[in-house]
Amino acid sequence: MKSKNLIFFGLLLIQWACKAPMIDANLPVDESIRLNQIGFYPDQQKIAIILNHEDAEDFVIWDMDKKDIVFEGKLAKQTTKTLSGQNTRVADFSEFSQTGKFVLVLTGVSKSYPFEIAEQVNEQLGKASIKAFYFQRAGIELDKAHAGIWARQPGHPDDQVMIHPSAASDTRKAGHLVSSPFGWYDAGDYNKYVVNSGITVGTLLSLYEDYPSYFQKLELNIPESGNQIPDLLDEIRWNLDWMITMQDAGDGGVYHKLTTAKFEGMVEPHLAVSQRYMVAKSTTATLDFAAVMAQASRVYKSYYPEESVTYLKAAEKAWNWAKVNPEVLYNQNVMNEAFDPDVVTGAYGDFSAADERIWAASELFVTTHNLIYWEELADADQSFKLPSWNQVSWLGYYSLLRHQDSITLFPQEWMAVLKINLLSGARTQLEGVASTAFQSPLETNATNFKWGSNAVAANQGILLLYAYKQSGERAFLDGAFDNLDYILGRNATGYSYVTGFGSKTPLHPHHRLAVSRPDLPPLPGFIVGGPNPGQQDGCTYSSSFADESYTDESCSYASNEIAINWNAPFAYLANSLEAINQ
Repeated sequence: MKSKNLIFFGLLLIQWACKAPMIDANLPVDESIRLNQIGFYPDQQKIAIILNHEDAEDFVIWDMDKKDIVFEGKLAKQTTKTLSGQNTRVADFSEFSQTGKFVLVLTGVSKSYPFEIAEQVNEQLGKASIKAFYFQRAGIELDKAHAGIWARQPGHPDDQVMIHPSAASDTRKAGHLVSSPFGWYDAGDYNKYVVNSGITVGTLLSLYEDYPSYFQKLELNIPESGNQIPDLLDEIRWNLDWMITMQDAGDGGVYHKLTTAKFEGMVEPHLAVSQRYMVAKSTTATLDFAAVMAQASRVYKSYYPEESVTYLKAAEKAWNWAKVNPEVLYNQNVMNEAFDPDVVTGAYGDFSAADERIWAASELFVTTHNLIYWEELADADQSFKLPSWNQVSWLGYYSLLRHQDSITLFPQEWMAVLKINLLSGARTQLEGVASTAFQSPLETNATNFKWGSNAVAANQGILLLYAYKQSGERAFLDGAFDNLDYILGRNATGYSYVTGFGSKTPLHPHHRLAVSRPDLPPLPGFIVGGPNPGQQDGCTYSSSFADESYTDESCSYASNEIAINWNAPFAYLANSLEAINQ
């Protein structure tokens, strides 16, 4: 009898030893397990996508601190194919809501990258997505107290900017020098562009307007922290202070960009000293400027009342210039045929200013309630178009919806159509999600994979959050979470596309501030462009499939560059989900 008991207890010990304590120590990380590498809120839908592993049936969630199995589940039987033909199945652990640090384990086979479940799981991610703009500041030294190991010397004071012949006027001749300091570097380069600053600042101002109480408490450790002004607004103001200098005070028109004639080399900012130019005025830049300044006027009114007045006057002056000059569209090739030196930096050219006019009219109307701006909107195209730098009408429509309760002048039928189009656009983004390999709205249309595809995912998330606010339908909120999960690792490459966040992140972004300091990790909080089957940079890609067309190489400006207009919607998505949860 004694020997039988010994055998029984021995078997229990073997079972215990095999089941729990050895999982985390012995199993390899398996990149075919794709999930959000940051983590989840306790009550959030939680899924992972398993590539191949056709024989696997079970999975468990392993608590890394307790060293124990805390959840057991079954892989879905249904398989879905990726664009490259790999089989995928879903591991759903939404029922599990304990907080802690975990890995997902395919029983006896392999484990995922670690992730957290926490009440404020996206707080640090959200902060970093905004702090990224501080790292992009021009004309200032970044000190160790605020930039840490990424401290650097100041570059581009922009106090000797030359008027390019394309921008010459009666009061500012070609070759005349002007001052245009401050602002953010646009992307991986060191130039500053009004059009791209427009959608960037508009998105960030909208983020503040949508969640003011959250940002009144959020500390970012920037030089202005502690001045009783929300840090988000202080950071935006650094770029507003530059944008205001891009307006010709004489006639109200706005220069398209401040740039070198050619892109600088991959050097630190203080070593990039080529002559910089104010380049041609354009209707699109002027209307983007008008929209931003009108929105800034109302946002900053309680903090900087005098600047609020200045912003509104600048917006109205820009609007008046655009009314007189409705089709001055920036065409860099035509410009270069007429003027020297040739300018070959980012063009941000556009074929129409109709959407910019809608945005500017919307913001001016919300701020002033002046019916002359409503007249521009009464017959405007209300169909939904996902925002991008060259399609901005819905930035204005989002503002109208945000302020609908305080505006009694709108015909109810017009606003009703706007809401219907918003919800219809959001539902279109969700159609077919269940049949995609990685269960995200981005994948429902292959054309979403293009230059800046990750920004498409973020802007889809913004749309879905507005639809959630208007309708209260949980499916819209879940869809926004799905695209954040996509960005953070539940995708065809297995990358978390945000520098410094996740286990597999970009290490070699196309970003002069990073490439010029190879001794340092890339600056944190930047989202890279993401899969782009155009592959316009000529770098080596491991795949030509649309959702896999990404390479973590600094040469890849087509898939691995950073840009302020991509970080802004990502910052909106990450911070708004955190604000909603709190």
